[in-house]
Amino acid sequence: MSAIAGLLRFDGQHAGFEDGQAMMDAMQAYAADDVQSWTDGPVFLGCRAMWITPESVGERMPYCDPEHGLAIAADAIIDNRAELFELLQVHSPLRKRMTDSELILLAYRKWGREAPERLVGDFAFVIWDEKQRLLFGARDLLGYRSLYYHRDDRRFAFGTTMAPLFALPDVTKELYETWLAEFMAIPEMYEATDVGSTPYRHIHQVPPAHTFIVSEGKMSLSGYGSLEPKEMLRLKSDGEYEEAFRDVFEEAVKSRLRTHRHVAATLSGGLDSGAVASFAARALRGEGKSLHTYSYVPTSDFADWTPKSATADETRYIQATVRHAGNITDRYLDFEGISPMSQVDDWLDILETPYKFFENSFWLKGMYEQAGGQGAGVLLTGARGNFTISWGPAVYYYALLLRKMKWLQFMRELRLYSANKGIPGSRLLSVICKEAFPMLAKHAAPDAGSEIPGMLIHPDFAKRTDVFAKLQESRLGANGSAITDPLELRKDKLQSLAVGNKNGSSATKLSLRYGAWERDPTCDPRVVRFCFSVPVEQYVRNGLDRALIRRATKHYLPDEVRLNQRVRGIQGADWVHRIIPAWRSLENELHRLCADPVASNYLHVGRIKEALSRLGGEPRPEQAFHPEMRMLMRSLIIYRFLKRMA
Repeated sequence: MSAIAGLLRFDGQHAGFEDGQAMMDAMQAYAADDVQSWTDGPVFLGCRAMWITPESVGERMPYCDPEHGLAIAADAIIDNRAELFELLQVHSPLRKRMTDSELILLAYRKWGREAPERLVGDFAFVIWDEKQRLLFGARDLLGYRSLYYHRDDRRFAFGTTMAPLFALPDVTKELYETWLAEFMAIPEMYEATDVGSTPYRHIHQVPPAHTFIVSEGKMSLSGYGSLEPKEMLRLKSDGEYEEAFRDVFEEAVKSRLRTHRHVAATLSGGLDSGAVASFAARALRGEGKSLHTYSYVPTSDFADWTPKSATADETRYIQATVRHAGNITDRYLDFEGISPMSQVDDWLDILETPYKFFENSFWLKGMYEQAGGQGAGVLLTGARGNFTISWGPAVYYYALLLRKMKWLQFMRELRLYSANKGIPGSRLLSVICKEAFPMLAKHAAPDAGSEIPGMLIHPDFAKRTDVFAKLQESRLGANGSAITDPLELRKDKLQSLAVGNKNGSSATKLSLRYGAWERDPTCDPRVVRFCFSVPVEQYVRNGLDRALIRRATKHYLPDEVRLNQRVRGIQGADWVHRIIPAWRSLENELHRLCADPVASNYLHVGRIKEALSRLGGEPRPEQAFHPEMRMLMRSLIIYRFLKRMA
């Protein structure tokens, strides 16, 4: 794991010491086992490296290959090493000690600009090719590692984070209003439709699944790779699909255990993190290691207000997984005294941008802190499994059966699903019919930009930036994505470069702060392609939604978790409960926001005042997911960000 930075001058001057040193100084807060820099004529490369993998221990980064005129600064873990060793014909004695950065250079030497397409893993790297007099860089297919850049007439500069770019003397923090308008107008976790933009006019980012070349003062960006499978998978039996799933998922999990430090995982009571933890615990047992898990639980004074079909405390299911899997050292963290409000400034420091996911922010950051503090090199998650390993839209599939008039199969599935969910068949039938025949439930959708509860953006700002028209062009509106088909929505969520930017930014910057590298096997490209290739009927079967993972983990997860379709965990249900002790302070800050032109030119202050007035005092814990409560908290985050810009 590395925080990398560097620059290439276009004006014929040497890169020099001062600018490079300023960039390195700006990264001093990031965890490191070693700090190195390298310069040659117009090029400077710098790196703060933390040794995560066994091969990286003692590695000097940037790495230089003078024989071939190449130098690399890389923030990378490559997962398909065995495959690459064969393709690149690396001699067996060299394989165990070859670092991932050396492997990337070998791939570049053989395949040139197509090398990133051959790599599986989390990476951002920049190579100086002295013979061709160019910089070549890339970001991984799903964007798990971030890479920013600044370019002007004199130079091109890059960094894992934005801090080293702002350390350059003439790079200013000028707000990019188009980005802010989209960030505010998009209700989902997307930040902006322009995936190369940031909140700052003069700072850009290399999008996920993109390479770049800088040569002769010019920069070009190119997309690469695909998550689409070459063909659909057609196997003979359910058992063969289950075995194929276990094979590809086990490989994805095992490849993410490569560290000389401890291995940790976030663990909830659901299928995704449970499957990751169970597969990892089994694999680690063979290495003589145990898996360290971190689970969020509400504080003891929280009264669970969620419905019977949900729970804010998943301890029962977590403990069932721990007992069943074995070889797990489990920890339960309630983060008493910590709230989303108390973490805002820390998060703005870490991310360098405003953010939307405040409900879970305190425990997400807390788990990184715990894992890094206890010597974990890798922090496994199952964050994106809902669209890969545990996907399975029952209502959609049953509506499909109904439209195709497969009556016997439909009635059998409906009966089994009703029993498994504990929901009357007549109620389910009503929902399925509306899905199958949407004209029965036709209703008018609000216009983009109309008055929607929780809308953050000031109408004048929205009009000035024409933001809603731009969002409609991108299939987004004030209500979020316009995609309703579950198959298309799944592909959109997994292939979205905007989602990759959001996930990669938080994963990279938290890892740099706390020293634990987040790794998600549920979104390994090999897993994604496999899941895309599996027929939909494997995901909904015998009255089970998410059927493939439920069947494939029969010996990995307890039935209490594996077959649970009646209760789902709700994380972040206690965030309002946590801020109540500081509510007056938050309320006062929101009133200051409304009177401050720094914010009132951008934020919908009328809405904020109305929401505060309607509350009439302290909010109630059960308002945690009310649109106006979310609006108030997001407004506070944006206000503090804008104050930093002023």
